[in-house]
Amino acid sequence: MAIDVDLLGFFAAVCTTCSFIPQVWLVWRQRSAAGVSNGMYTIFSFGVFLWLCYGLQISSWPVIIANAVTLILALCVLGMKWHFERVAPDDRSV
Repeated sequence: MAIDVDLLGFFAAVCTTCSFIPQVWLVWRQRSAAGVSNGMYTIFSFGVFLWLCYGLQISSWPVIIANAVTLILALCVLGMKWHFERVAPDDRSV
């Protein structure tokens, strides 16, 4: 039984893109992103941005859509982390 490569890529893109939804929801619900690494999400977002640029260069809609959505979700996590840290910074004097 042969696997359709495009279908395989589509499901891979859906899984990896949707994997960010629980993180976005958790950070929003808890109003805290204390356990989220600024460095990891910054580097990851830059990498996803580069994948998006690559997808645009080769005109690959699956690559473009998956990475555009992933970039938006990752930037949401980063934005909420920076916002919640600014609004209610951790008490690090303990």
